[in-house]
Amino acid sequence: MTPLWTYFARLLLALVPLAVLASWKRIYPCRRLVYLALGPAVVSVGMLGADEVFWGVMALDWLLVLAAAADLFSLPRRATFTVGRHAQRVASIGKSQPVELLLSNHSSHDYLVTLRDDVPHELRPEPAEFTLIVVAHSRAVLDYRLNSTRRGAFVIEQVHLSIVSRWGLWRRLLRYAATTPLHVYPDMQQLAQYAVMARKDRLSMIGVRRTRRIGSDNEFERLRDYAPDDNYKYIDWRSTARRRKLTVKDFQANQSQRLIFLIDCGRMMTNQVAELTLLDHAFNAMLMLSYVALVRGDSVGLLTFSDEIHTFIPPTGGLKQMNRLLHASFDRFPRLVESRYDEAFVYLGAHARKRSLVILVSNLIDEVNAQQVEKYLGSLSGHHLPLGVLLRDHQLFDALDHRAPGAEDDASLYRAAAAADILAWRRKVLSDLQLKGVLALDVFPEQMTAPLVNRYLEIKARHLL
Repeated sequence: MTPLWTYFARLLLALVPLAVLASWKRIYPCRRLVYLALGPAVVSVGMLGADEVFWGVMALDWLLVLAAAADLFSLPRRATFTVGRHAQRVASIGKSQPVELLLSNHSSHDYLVTLRDDVPHELRPEPAEFTLIVVAHSRAVLDYRLNSTRRGAFVIEQVHLSIVSRWGLWRRLLRYAATTPLHVYPDMQQLAQYAVMARKDRLSMIGVRRTRRIGSDNEFERLRDYAPDDNYKYIDWRSTARRRKLTVKDFQANQSQRLIFLIDCGRMMTNQVAELTLLDHAFNAMLMLSYVALVRGDSVGLLTFSDEIHTFIPPTGGLKQMNRLLHASFDRFPRLVESRYDEAFVYLGAHARKRSLVILVSNLIDEVNAQQVEKYLGSLSGHHLPLGVLLRDHQLFDALDHRAPGAEDDASLYRAAAAADILAWRRKVLSDLQLKGVLALDVFPEQMTAPLVNRYLEIKARHLL
């Protein structure tokens, strides 16, 4: 009878070439090869009681080894394929971004290939991988889309291929270098949408109201179609006769005003709403209002802070300022630290002495932060025009509006009572701010953009600056 240790020795000898292939060529056995190897293994169990089956097992072993070796040579070499990637280098957070992969087969054989792009998980590729048969001497074009959940700078460095051999016994993993930098910025597509709606005079479709100016400005800006609430004295009759459509004159303010955003990047802006953090929503609204203000000839600045001052962009006019604001905000993330409002407002007082509309975007969740916001925003009244944008929490309003089926249980009543108490405190904070001359805007994060733009247009119309 053959000693038992000889079988284990043969098994170890069989595993050595597999380990060499895996570490050197990244070639691994498929499930089919493992299942085929189970046949001789089961027969080998009988060799423990009888040596008569030894030669039968050896024949099966050699037959399997020869088939595996023959199939191993059907795997492609690295030069068989070339891979390329086409993608824009700028993307918007939460918006779909197309990517195109090019896979070329230079050999005379067809291969079953599984392809996966080396995309960071924050970019959420859809679909994540492709499985296809690449025909000999052909090129496959694969399209997928990215939907980033985080701003910042990313690099897509490689494309991974998994190729199955002709008989399906082996699988080879190949990596091809294809470096593509990708910068994910706050939502910029809303800027193009605003420009299109402004040209078509349909800003109401995105929530921007038409605000009638108090008084009049005499600097001509453009001609546009008549709207029902326009003053008849602004109708340009010569253009109306030429176009056969009522046409009015638009006038612009004859002075450039300044806006400065104070964006809180501390722990209170880490909550997520609609898969974006509160800070992401704040930057999206900031960029939209900045674009509107810059188009109207105003100057826009930005100050981001948490426990320290992160970025300060002095208020400047012109659309080139949009690039500075974008680069200052695309890689800024909320930090789990307590925000220092005192440092932020001291820094603002030292670097912004001219009267400006100061817009603080933050989230109040306790008395300490509320007192600081009330103190420092109130101190700006008179010299600047302060506007506090306070973000609502959906969980509080959902708990207050909760209706349990049938009789309400005690837990839901307690939650509703606690939510009502917090919301009453929040309303008192807003009232105190308004008594100190601070304009206040209480909005849900994902609905912040349109109310913020409308408040700016109202301030412009009333000449509060």
